[in-house]
Amino acid sequence: MNQRRLHSLDSLFRPRSVAVVGASREATSIGRRIIQNLLDFQFTGKVFPVNPKADVVHSMKCYPRVSAIPDAVDLAVIVVPRARVLEVVRDCGKKGVRALVVITAGFREVGGDGIALEEALVREVRRHGMRMVGPNCMGIASTAPDVRLNASFSAAIPEPGPIGFVSQSGALGEVILANARGLGLGVAAFVSMGNKADVSANDLLEYWEKDPRVGLILMYLESFGNPRKFTAIARRITRRKPILAVKAGRTAAGARAASSHTGSLVELDIAAESLLEQCGILRASSIREMMSLARAFATQPPLRGDRIAIVTNAGGPAILATDAAVSQGLKLADLTETTRRKLARILPPEATVGNPLDLIASTTPERLREALRLVAADRNVDGVIVIFVTVVSIDVFEIARAITSGVAGTRKPILSCFMGKHRTSEALAELAQKRIPVYAFPEEAAQALAAMNRYRALRERPAGEPVSFSVDRARAQRAVDRARRDGRTALTEEEVEDVLAGYGFTIAPSNIVRTAGEAIDASLALGYPVVLKAISKKLPHKSDVGGVKVDLRNADEVGRAFLDLKSRLAGTAPDLRVKVQKMVEGGREVIVGVSQDPQFGPLLLFGLGGVYVEVMRDVSVRIHPITDADAKEMVRSIRGLPILQGARGGHPVDLRAIEQALLRLSQLVSEIDGIAEMDVNPFIATERAKDCRVVDARIALVPVARRRQSSPR
Repeated sequence: MNQRRLHSLDSLFRPRSVAVVGASREATSIGRRIIQNLLDFQFTGKVFPVNPKADVVHSMKCYPRVSAIPDAVDLAVIVVPRARVLEVVRDCGKKGVRALVVITAGFREVGGDGIALEEALVREVRRHGMRMVGPNCMGIASTAPDVRLNASFSAAIPEPGPIGFVSQSGALGEVILANARGLGLGVAAFVSMGNKADVSANDLLEYWEKDPRVGLILMYLESFGNPRKFTAIARRITRRKPILAVKAGRTAAGARAASSHTGSLVELDIAAESLLEQCGILRASSIREMMSLARAFATQPPLRGDRIAIVTNAGGPAILATDAAVSQGLKLADLTETTRRKLARILPPEATVGNPLDLIASTTPERLREALRLVAADRNVDGVIVIFVTVVSIDVFEIARAITSGVAGTRKPILSCFMGKHRTSEALAELAQKRIPVYAFPEEAAQALAAMNRYRALRERPAGEPVSFSVDRARAQRAVDRARRDGRTALTEEEVEDVLAGYGFTIAPSNIVRTAGEAIDASLALGYPVVLKAISKKLPHKSDVGGVKVDLRNADEVGRAFLDLKSRLAGTAPDLRVKVQKMVEGGREVIVGVSQDPQFGPLLLFGLGGVYVEVMRDVSVRIHPITDADAKEMVRSIRGLPILQGARGGHPVDLRAIEQALLRLSQLVSEIDGIAEMDVNPFIATERAKDCRVVDARIALVPVARRRQSSPR
């Protein structure tokens, strides 16, 4: 406790003294609960109740205000009415308090004057160099043996363990703490963030990154404060420590109208999913799933490969485990011949020596112990699931002891599943004491081991490097500046081509015309076949209104196609012009695009292109900026990848050329300010990079008013 403070959050997690402002004599009050929790958890420092209307609280001397406490105060927990919070914070600043936990609600979360009050609160906190958790939170806890801090009003008492847990919801924090205790999961630290006015998830991640007591981080998030910073921090941490997260709610992008394919596709919860994927974070679909996975991550060594063995006394559950494991990317290990011979010597003739290894219902604890010892030691096995269906004739406690002794000393993850009526508390306690998680169903154990395998793959993937190309930035910027001067947010066809050409995209040759004669002359100059495309500010998606005529192979076809476009579309699009473009034959249509998300910033998208992109929704998304490794993952993660690789006799395309297009797009977004939405669709990918072409593209700019509102303060 006397060590020199090295981090601004030490006063939160390692305080030597705590003042509870709003401590109360009422047994049901939050202030009284916090005092009680500090005492019950045996906080190793000093506790000072603060209440101007009481002399004594919980048999302790009570002070009228923090500044009246004669000793130094590291941490103040504030539980007073909203109107008094700012006054208390000022008094804490005057006293030299280092950190605050503001339990009181009624700030930004209620809107109106609550927003202004929270902003004033933050200014006061920063003026005095304090750190603050909250407001509107449940509190914090640290189980470090030399601290033992429970500065929360949670009814669940945290057990010591390796988990750092942060929750944006106080109520869910309470539920998760209670469940963790019931599952035998201990925490190193717990934080209910509330409104995140000062201390954020990013701050906590950085702090726990260096905390040797934290080996696993669990997060319940409703929003990201600074997604770009979060990405950089989490990417670094997940190389060494796993992070499991439940992210609630869809992105704010779903509330806006998007005119581009890219914008409409990322209305789904794909932005948050992509951010977590980029960071190497495993996203759980529910609190229950997160806790199920946490039991494996918190108790077992890392999975070093994807080959698993299943040892069981019942065939049906083993089949369920096999199906679940294989469907989620695991493989059944091929046991070595040596292991098979040794197993055959100890098993009855009716038992099957294979994987899954079925020891049959009448197996004995001794046989199970020896079988597990052999399987866990097999060099082809990276992890083991042991499934036991309890029967009356077998002592379940002895089975549990057989499991723990059979795998003793192994450095591979071992997960167990006990099924049936005769699961005894003694047996479960034996497994828990030896840190072997017990699941009720085989699919849960397989899911947890599969999650460990996904984390292994995420941790081992290349970090990647940013890539910069030699470009004509000035040409692209001039095109954007012209649109800005004209008060337009949509770039013209010519401006779009200038932007893309400036960043090294090769565009299919074309001419823009206004008459049928000009169209025929242009087609002769370009060479057949050609494509005619209607161009108008009123036609954001040409194909939806029949505004594209393809594979025109002579002057007559070009003339008729031009007149058809004019007769059908000129009434609704008085500014109609027609682009005559050389038709790119062969290759595959893909889309690369950009969309601005209000929370995450620019998102880059890739998928199969043309008219299929919104129908199939087979796309990958990454948060900008991307690395070469990100671009490679994007291209290879779509379900339609076999089409690009030449499935069913097709010609494979140059995947690296698509990666280069994504990286050029990322650089463009970094260097040209104000891109709101952008579609390069279709981009024709071919066998040779030099033959890849942009056939169509759209660029929309962020309105000037919105740019001013979103500019950083």
